[in-house]
Amino acid sequence: MKKIDTRIFKDQYTEKNGKYIFIPVQEEVVSDFLDKIKYRIKKFNKLYSLLIEIISPVFPQPFFDAKSIIRKEIKGKNMTALNLGSGNSDFGDELLNVDLLPYENVDIICDIEKLPFKDNSIDYIINIAVLEHVPNPQKVISEIYRVMKPGGKIYCFIPFMQPFHASPYDFQRFTYEGMKHQFRAFDVISLKPVGPTSGMLWNLQEWLALVLSFGIKPLHTFLYLFFMIITFPIKFLDFFLQYHPMSKNLATGFSIKCEKK
Repeated sequence: MKKIDTRIFKDQYTEKNGKYIFIPVQEEVVSDFLDKIKYRIKKFNKLYSLLIEIISPVFPQPFFDAKSIIRKEIKGKNMTALNLGSGNSDFGDELLNVDLLPYENVDIICDIEKLPFKDNSIDYIINIAVLEHVPNPQKVISEIYRVMKPGGKIYCFIPFMQPFHASPYDFQRFTYEGMKHQFRAFDVISLKPVGPTSGMLWNLQEWLALVLSFGIKPLHTFLYLFFMIITFPIKFLDFFLQYHPMSKNLATGFSIKCEKK
């Protein structure tokens, strides 16, 4: 159980099994077969993280960046830092895991569109592949701005060239210019494309499965997994290609690092 200074909370809560609960606890609604598999694997955090970083078509630069930020900017400092929309991921004791759903590693259960923290109370926020799954991303970003201390920082990754995923809750994508617009209230430290090969690969895997399955959904699922397993090494070309000056046109997503003015 992580130690939490409850003075950062502005709303009433209940405490159960080491979790601070601000909303009625609910379970994830999963309808797609592949997402049901993902939901079950999520319960095994280390296995799920390994599969995401290695087997999935997305180059894992955001996870590399997050671990580097924690090591260089958060660890050993007197900070309150959040892994916002954490799912069952856990970057360590330096971050409090905040999510809508009661995964094992979640510390605070709340709606991230209505964060239960006081104004100017949070030093650092990491938010990876979450804002495409909320209906009102600008509302979440406004809440992040509200709770962050002046000079506080956020690292965020949002997809651009990715197929629909995590059904039924997948609402939007953002371009390079769209990222700047969404975070216009902050001072942008860096805005970088991630994975132009990944942007191609995931769509190619889906396309091959679609063409060769002849409308048979179980066959499509099998082929999609098959092509994912045999083609995932291609994504590691992004060690180099993500630095191409035109990679933003085909990026799998964008990472942005900002500071509250």
